[in-house]
Amino acid sequence: MNADIHDNRAWAEATPALSVLIPFLRDDPTDLLRQLDREAADLGGAVEVVLMDDGTGDAALTARLKQILGVLALPARLITLSANEGRARGRNRLTITGRGRAYLFLDSDMKPDTPRFLQTWIALMVERDPAVAFGGFSLDQAPADARFAVHRALSGASECLPASERAKQPEKYVYTSNLLVRRDVFAAETFDPGFSGWGWEDVEWAMRVSRRFEVVHLDNPATHMGLDTVEDLARKFDQGAGNFARVVALHPETVAAYPSYRAAKLLKRLPARSLLRRLTRQAARTGALPVKARAFALRLYRAAVYADAV
Repeated sequence: MNADIHDNRAWAEATPALSVLIPFLRDDPTDLLRQLDREAADLGGAVEVVLMDDGTGDAALTARLKQILGVLALPARLITLSANEGRARGRNRLTITGRGRAYLFLDSDMKPDTPRFLQTWIALMVERDPAVAFGGFSLDQAPADARFAVHRALSGASECLPASERAKQPEKYVYTSNLLVRRDVFAAETFDPGFSGWGWEDVEWAMRVSRRFEVVHLDNPATHMGLDTVEDLARKFDQGAGNFARVVALHPETVAAYPSYRAAKLLKRLPARSLLRRLTRQAARTGALPVKARAFALRLYRAAVYADAV
């Protein structure tokens, strides 16, 4: 696959300990880059940034990002792919470029919640050198638009949890939105390229890794700025059904404990799942209903979609 590679002036001489890996598709990571760069003076050259455009095909965006890299103090590289590689393959590719002894996978629509975000990660590496660590994410800075209310409700209830709660099921609460992985650990366990489309590749990876390495949880969150509408979430659930089936096939005992799996197995017995999907999707879209009711309807929709995959 064709790839255009652009480095800033700080890249060539850098000897980083940590490589921040940021894949994106049809997003503009400029705000994230600028915020990370504010820590450059306090990092002493310990951090580099590797961006990968996974096939957006936007020449204007590429040109703008090259200009941004030119003024960054952090060493940075931009990889622009001519076609989409996908979430798993793309992240595997990023690790080939990263030169640090650890990788920080950070989604392009994240916004660190503290001005010492990277410094906290470096301090953890120095103090504990963890195999895998997840910093968590929040909705503290996320848009409060009514069209995102259902996504806020879903994330707030099931994903935006403190480290003390996440640590009770360490492999379950691992997302590539804010994930530290030591280089040797990723060399032993890469993302499964058999996953395509949206979702589950990071959770499946964590299931494998947690059998061999400790997964640490800490409170060093970043806000998920890229909230979705109900329709966008429903489409992602549709796209993720095949990936969910793959996780079930690979890790049946682990997935059996997940509420989403239990709900899907229960709904599989129903003869009119297509009707249920239509009704729950419509209910989730209905703004006159309470947000909690709409969020429940969307969870039920997801379970009905997954029922066809289990």
